[in-house]
Amino acid sequence: MPLMPKRVKHRKQFKGNRSGHATSGAELAYGEYGLKALSRGWLTNTQIEACRVAINRYMKRKGKLWIRVFPDKPVTKKPIEVRMGSGKGNPEFWVAVILPGKVLFEVGGVPDAVARECLRLADTKLGIRTRLITRD
Repeated sequence: MPLMPKRVKHRKQFKGNRSGHATSGAELAYGEYGLKALSRGWLTNTQIEACRVAINRYMKRKGKLWIRVFPDKPVTKKPIEVRMGSGKGNPEFWVAVILPGKVLFEVGGVPDAVARECLRLADTKLGIRTRLITRD
């Protein structure tokens, strides 16, 4: 089951403004280790799911994972070989808008080496630059 909203008020959205830095969700809230975004971009629902699977496989279901982002923005696409015009395409997939400073994933209840390695594996699945952060 892909990550997406159960229902939305409007099926299609504008592209939006991606400038600025994250104001909320920039600090660790649940776990001892986290993955923080350094660059801006979109994370698709499949990228988030791939990270979740990679982290849980490496932790072998010990500890706990918190996903701090949710894909709530629809991205539309026109069908293949369709002429330009005649309106906006249909929603194709969902993305989470990521600003620099946003905490993406948090891990807790596992040793230091395990947490660092599972977050490194998750980092390889993402299309943005990230940094590992720890609770002081």
